[in-house]
Amino acid sequence: MKNTITILSLFVSMAFYAQGNTVMGKWKTIDDETGKAKSIVEIYEHSGKVYGKVVDILDADKKKNLCTNCTGEDKNKPVMGLLIIKGLSKDGSEYNSGKILDPVSGKTYKCFLALEGNDKLKVRGYIGLSLFGRTQTWQRVK
Repeated sequence: MKNTITILSLFVSMAFYAQGNTVMGKWKTIDDETGKAKSIVEIYEHSGKVYGKVVDILDADKKKNLCTNCTGEDKNKPVMGLLIIKGLSKDGSEYNSGKILDPVSGKTYKCFLALEGNDKLKVRGYIGLSLFGRTQTWQRVK
């Protein structure tokens, strides 16, 4: 009985550790210019690729905003529910080779994600080389 409880405890703790050691989950976006929290993005995997969509907007006045500056299929879609991270692939400890959409400017950038500990996510959007871009640090929502 004692061994069963020990093994069960080990599996439960491993499951919690593995969950905290992935980019999947909900993240609070933090504006790199103002330092203010803006939204909650849920990052998930589908068919081996990583995606992220806006699931909450923290400023009540902006909850019904549309992506008016977006182009293509995202033009005039509500920002709430908008898919902003598209098609990233895992590459070692990073996720890259995908795109990120800035719903304010409507511009799409190349993107990579990297965990910094269990509860911080480095999100970099860039044009061309990774040197030419912006980085935000998002916080995991518990």
